[in-house]
Amino acid sequence: MELGKRKADKDKLVISEIPYTMVGAGINKFLMDVADLVEGKKLTDVVDISNQSNKDGIRIVLELRKDADVERIRNILYKKTKLEDTFGVNMLAIANGRPETLDLKGILKNYLDFQYENATRKYQTLLEKELEKKEIREGLIKACDIIDLIIAVLRGSKNLKDAKNCLITGDISNINFRVKGFEEDAKKLCFTEKQAGAILEMRLYKLIGLEILQLEKEYKETLAKIAEYEKILSSRKNMDAVIKKDLDNIKAEYSTPRRTLIEDGREAVFVEDAVAISEVAFVMDRFGYCKVLDKNTYERNKETIETENPYVVNCFNTDKICIFTNTGNLYQVKLLDIPGGKLRDKGTPIDNLSKFDGTREEIVYLCHAQGLKGRKLLFSTRQALVKLVPGEEFETNNRAVAATKLQDEDGVISVQLVEGQTDVVLQTSAGVFLRFQTDEIPEMKKNARGVRGIKLAPGEELETVYLLGEDPVIHYKEKEVHLNRLKIGKRDGKGSKVRL
Repeated sequence: MELGKRKADKDKLVISEIPYTMVGAGINKFLMDVADLVEGKKLTDVVDISNQSNKDGIRIVLELRKDADVERIRNILYKKTKLEDTFGVNMLAIANGRPETLDLKGILKNYLDFQYENATRKYQTLLEKELEKKEIREGLIKACDIIDLIIAVLRGSKNLKDAKNCLITGDISNINFRVKGFEEDAKKLCFTEKQAGAILEMRLYKLIGLEILQLEKEYKETLAKIAEYEKILSSRKNMDAVIKKDLDNIKAEYSTPRRTLIEDGREAVFVEDAVAISEVAFVMDRFGYCKVLDKNTYERNKETIETENPYVVNCFNTDKICIFTNTGNLYQVKLLDIPGGKLRDKGTPIDNLSKFDGTREEIVYLCHAQGLKGRKLLFSTRQALVKLVPGEEFETNNRAVAATKLQDEDGVISVQLVEGQTDVVLQTSAGVFLRFQTDEIPEMKKNARGVRGIKLAPGEELETVYLLGEDPVIHYKEKEVHLNRLKIGKRDGKGSKVRL
C-alpha cells in the first residue's frame, strides 16, 4: 500500500491510494468506516471521499483541508479501518492419522516428514524397477553368449512350456535335440523365470553386434542407477539433498512472480487525543431513548429530568454504562459513544448503541461501571435463587457478557446494589414474605446460579426483593406492609403470608 499527496487547489490536499487489493472487507465497508471516522470527528481534516476504482485496480481519494497532517491521517486509516488487518489461522492438521493443532514448527516438520516418506517410496519403487531390469539384461547377455544352445533347446521343444522349463531348471526330458552334443550343457541352464520369459520373447535382430553393445550399455546404465538409488536411500542427508533439488525443479517450472510484498514494515502509530474528563448525566426515558447531558444542564433541570426519565446516572464522560437484563446478560456502552444532546432532544435508542435488544429483553438494573468497584450486587431470579456478586466480576472490555447463569425457564427479576443493608425481604407471587439477614446469602462468581432464598409452592414464583432501608414500608394490594415488623427467619424458609 502506498499513499501519496498532490495539490488539488489552494485549500485542499488529496490522499490517493494506488491500485492494490484490499485485505478483509470490500471497498464499501472501507468507505463506510472512513465516513464513520469523519462523523465521529476522528478525521476532522477530511473534506470529501471519492471512489475512483476501475478494472485496473482500487483507487480511493480523500480530499483534505490545507495543512492537514497526512502522516497522522494515514496512521488513523491503518488503525481504525480494514486498510490493514490481522487474522488468526487455525493450524489444525491430520498428523499420523490423528487431528492435531500444530505450531509453525510442527507444520514444517510434518511437511518434511511427508516429503521424506514420499521420496522414500518413490526411490524404493525406482530401485525395484532397475533391479528387475538388471536381472533381465543379465539373462539376455548370458543368452547371447550361448545362443546356439538356446536355439537347440527351442528347436527340440514341443511347446513353449517345455522350453521355458528347460531354461529355468535344466530339465531336458521333453527336449528332442536335433543336433547331438548340447544335452550336458542344457542340463546346466538355470535362468530365472523373468530371464527365461525375456529370452523367449527376444527377437533375432537383437543378435546383431550393435544391439548386443547397446544391451551392454543399458546394463551399465542400470547398474549406475541402482548405485545412485541405493545411495539416496542409505542416509537422510542424501535424501534431503534430493528433496531440495526436486522442490527447486518444481519452483523453476511452476513459480509465478509474487504479487504481494513481504517486509518487516514499520507499525502505524496513532495516539488518540486525550479526552477532557468532565462530569455528565446519562439520561434514558422509558422508551429506551438516551442522551448525555453536561453537568450544568442537569443541575438546572434536575427535578424535571428525574421526573420524566426512569434512568438517570451521574458519572464521568470516560465511564461506561452497564445494563443488566432479565435474560442474565450484561451490556456495556461507552459514554463517549453516546451522542450528547440538549434537554429537549429526543436522544438515540439504546438498542442502536449497544447489543441490547429491547424487543426480547427487559432492563432490571442500570448503572455506571465505576460505581461497581468495591461493591456487591444482589442477584435474584424467578425461581428464588439468590447470590451476592462482587462488582469486580463485571470488569470487562466486552460489549456483551453473561452476568449470571440461569436454569431453564428462569429469569432475573432483580439486581440491586448492597450498601450496608443487613436484612433482605423476599416476596412471592402468592403474597408470601420471608425476611432474613443479608449475611446468609453467599458471595459467588458471576457464572454461578446461586442458592435458594425461599421455598416456593407449585406454580409460585419470586416476585419482588427488598433491601431494608430507612423506610421499610410498602403497599401490597392496597395494604401497607411494614417490612421491619416481619419476623426474622432463615434463608430457604417457607415465609409467612400477609393478611389482607
